[in-house]
Amino acid sequence: MNLNRPSFEDEFGGSYLIVEPGNFNRGDEVGSGHPNELPVQPVSIKEPFFLGVRPVTQAHWSSVMGNNPSKFQEGWSAGLRPVESISYQNVGEFLERLNQDKSEFIGFLGQWRLPTEAEWEYAAKAGTSTRWSFGDKDAELDAHGWHAGNSGATTREVGSKKVNPWGFYDMHGLVYELTSTPWQPSHGTDSQTNIPSQFVVAKGGSWFTESDSTRSSSRRKVAIHEEKDGVGLRLVWEPIEPLN
Repeated sequence: MNLNRPSFEDEFGGSYLIVEPGNFNRGDEVGSGHPNELPVQPVSIKEPFFLGVRPVTQAHWSSVMGNNPSKFQEGWSAGLRPVESISYQNVGEFLERLNQDKSEFIGFLGQWRLPTEAEWEYAAKAGTSTRWSFGDKDAELDAHGWHAGNSGATTREVGSKKVNPWGFYDMHGLVYELTSTPWQPSHGTDSQTNIPSQFVVAKGGSWFTESDSTRSSSRRKVAIHEEKDGVGLRLVWEPIEPLN
């Protein structure tokens, strides 16, 4: 994917890069993952979307919501750490506020939302089929993400590790990122009709998880009311219609 591709910044200092349509295999392609990452399925991303280059920060959340629920607020740079201790329900209110007025970027009207599980994993894998977007070696993870082995039992500033091949930071570790996809115990059950909505999929691992949880295909079940200090979010901006 071309890194010289459309992007924009919002009023809160967030940067967003376009993710172009394409095909990928969702799930554990290496054979070392959890059964809930199976079966490996071909997925087609049919529409472009803009994904946050970094997770949503405490400063961004506070500016919109007027409060900061995060556990890790100490230090002058806390505003640049990811917001955490938020629930899926809290995120719904955050998105509602962001979408009160239609946003305008790059000549389009659009709306803010969470990524789906497939969109998130597509951007995290960034054209790779390895355990992480940088390869299969645990020893290289420290350069790319914050996890239990290097975080010092706290979150860190967003964007302070190496970027992935498509230009996104912190896809491996730091905080789990909520998606809009209801939880199912495997990829093969997505087609069920009566999908329970009390749990959603979170992706990416966090500052307190071991390296295995930070793999691109790893996934976690999160109740929609849970507020955990290892769970945050990354925004999608979806263009809807051209400006007149």
